[in-house]
Amino acid sequence: MELLKKISWRVKLGITLVLLSAAIYLMNYLVFGKIYDLVFYIFIDVAYIPLEVLFVILIIEWAISEREKRNLLQKLNMVIGSFFSEVGTDLLKGISNFDLKTEKIREKLLITENWDKKDFLDISEQIKNYDYNVYIGKDNSNSIDYLNELKKFLINKRGFMLSLLANPNLLEHDTFTDLLWAVFHLTEELENRDDLTNLPNADYEHLATDTERAYSLLVYEWLQYMEHLMNNYPYLFSLAMRTNPFDPDAKVEIQDIYSN
Repeated sequence: MELLKKISWRVKLGITLVLLSAAIYLMNYLVFGKIYDLVFYIFIDVAYIPLEVLFVILIIEWAISEREKRNLLQKLNMVIGSFFSEVGTDLLKGISNFDLKTEKIREKLLITENWDKKDFLDISEQIKNYDYNVYIGKDNSNSIDYLNELKKFLINKRGFMLSLLANPNLLEHDTFTDLLWAVFHLTEELENRDDLTNLPNADYEHLATDTERAYSLLVYEWLQYMEHLMNNYPYLFSLAMRTNPFDPDAKVEIQDIYSN
């Protein structure tokens, strides 16, 4: 009895099916008494087993796997969408204040409804190799003000970002997980400095490096998300274009085409 408890239900089911099959073959023999025909049909059934395995494993299993991947991707994009709605878009605006070449990258990211897959692919490749120039220093008082604002913003959003990390689906999305960790690291670096107004230059350079790391990952992930919206949710894509953090002229209100 103890042994039976340890056997899984799959093994029990397999044994039951084999015994049931043997019983049916035995019944066939007892009723019809033709051993030759019985053996013949057994071999026919066995010959179909590889084809059944092919159909079940390679076709049905593939179809199920593809469906699961689509469902997982859908859930991931929902998580990413909530991140950009709550944190990402404002974070892009905030960090871009430190980028001395913001005008250059801005030109590449003024996305319109005329963009297609090739446009996103081309810009993605350029963004991967883009030389960001994030600067933070005492000789630019505005950058210190921006840094204090960034610190407050990130600390306020810590709880939300922690809830994202608790989502097991993120384990399947390496680049977005890297982005979250980079943002968390920047948050901790800023939070552990009580006064950001009079740091050594080397420390400002260190904070600039951490900010640049988060910024580069953020821009790339934002671009992928925008392509997803364009392909799947045109109404959300329209809103995202009207709130584009890289477009200084972006207005959420839809403008009358006949207005001056």
